[in-house]
Amino acid sequence: MWRLCDLPNRIRVSPGFCLLTAWFALDNGWELLGTVLGAAAVHELGHCLVLWLLSAPINGLKIGIFGAELAADRRGLSYPGELAAVLAGPGANLLCAALLTLLGGTRWAVFSGANLVLCAFNLLPVRPLDGGRALYLLTAWAAGPAEGEKAVRWAGGGASLILAASLVWVMVRTGVSL
Repeated sequence: MWRLCDLPNRIRVSPGFCLLTAWFALDNGWELLGTVLGAAAVHELGHCLVLWLLSAPINGLKIGIFGAELAADRRGLSYPGELAAVLAGPGANLLCAALLTLLGGTRWAVFSGANLVLCAFNLLPVRPLDGGRALYLLTAWAAGPAEGEKAVRWAGGGASLILAASLVWVMVRTGVSL
């Protein structure tokens, strides 16, 4: 586990992330950026909580243009333990969205939506997303690591093709605009 005084030495933020967040804030406003980053923080805190409960040391956090990645020592984790840690991020987003919807109705609609989108996106069966890791763990637990790799490759390839086709469809329907 890391102590609070070690925190600055264990967090790495890429310059690309800084540029992306600046562009996002200029294009969409600082409030929406705060909402998205808040949902991302809920997600990572979900992972951290389960890793802490399982006594798995967290070695650091890398934040880049494709998201955040916790570096944790998984050697002592079983397949179910690691699966719980992987699914804790999307689970935290789903729980947060549900609680905010119950407590505030439409008052927290944007933050609830950001949490739901982040949950759904991270459950896509594509590496390095949580869904890809969860698919690998489930398959490897049931049929071995080689089958886990094969399942993630096929599911990730299929999901990527569907996403690319959906993007082309949206661009054609909107006159080549996202």
